[in-house]
Amino acid sequence: MQLFTIPRHPSQSRIDALMRERILILDGAMGTQIQSLGLSEEDFVGHGGGCACAHQSDKPQKGNNDLLILTQPKAIEDIHFQFAMAGADIVETNTFSSTFIAQADYGLENAVFDLNREGARIARRGVDRATEIDGKPRFVAGAVGPTNRTASMSPDVNDPGYRAVTFDELRRAYGEQIRGLVAGGADLILIETIFDTLNAKAAIFAALEAFAEGGQRLPLMISGTITDASGRTLSGQTPTAFWHSVAHARPLTVGLNCALGAAAMRPHLAELAGVANTYICAYPNAGLPNAFGQYDETPDQTAAQVAEFARDGLVNIVGGCCGTTPDHIAAIAQAVAGFPPREVQA
Repeated sequence: MQLFTIPRHPSQSRIDALMRERILILDGAMGTQIQSLGLSEEDFVGHGGGCACAHQSDKPQKGNNDLLILTQPKAIEDIHFQFAMAGADIVETNTFSSTFIAQADYGLENAVFDLNREGARIARRGVDRATEIDGKPRFVAGAVGPTNRTASMSPDVNDPGYRAVTFDELRRAYGEQIRGLVAGGADLILIETIFDTLNAKAAIFAALEAFAEGGQRLPLMISGTITDASGRTLSGQTPTAFWHSVAHARPLTVGLNCALGAAAMRPHLAELAGVANTYICAYPNAGLPNAFGQYDETPDQTAAQVAEFARDGLVNIVGGCCGTTPDHIAAIAQAVAGFPPREVQA
């Protein structure tokens, strides 16, 4: 597979040019915004017919945020629009769990391609609405989550050799997802919240296959997550080891998201920025969750910490993960506006 001879997607050169000029802004937490809507099971399934596949499933759908792409498309489009107007240059599709592996929990394996294609289209409509207002170019990142299974570790402490998923099953699941995102018009593919690098490698492989089939290579963004104070991913890698495991994909960005607040993320981000010869992206949670699972960190508090990433020359793209609202993103955009982007070392 001669991937790197395949023509690049036009978004590559446009994003490259922008990132040489300034730090770009990624959006915030889709889940936080959806929770604020207070939707019922009927809202998730859809009124007046909604999604036929959801009605055919005998499993509850409340909490299946990706399904809202098909049953509440206007609400999802409005969230994308709000983040774009808050300052986001890149918005993520609402497809974090849109693989047949993750959707099996809801009996919606057959809806996966539609979820991803329509998720990308809805995000495009949201950012285009914003661009019509202010003329600012914006991009859609197809969000590819880690799934709820891990290829590196056994879920059964009594059977350490057991695996709940194979590499090939992950490759097929990610392949269907990425083909849908490409069909819907995504500008980039964001493989995010990586806790198991073997899962991520399956997603990378699937992306390269999809690009080869389609004859056009979209930029890849790759984002891991450090799960605790050890400074390692759940599958045991340091940020340096993580980078060397995914560098072969020649990603547009590598970075960290979720799990930790900005202050706790900083040393791990600094380590990654010290070894990676590509752009760095960071989007932390709004601090750590409280006893009720809520995030108390204010927009100004989050923005002040993210601004330190920019001040120290660590980042090219910043945004927010769990708990971050359009107000958080607006504050982050303002806080980093005066800092130059990180210089990439060859």
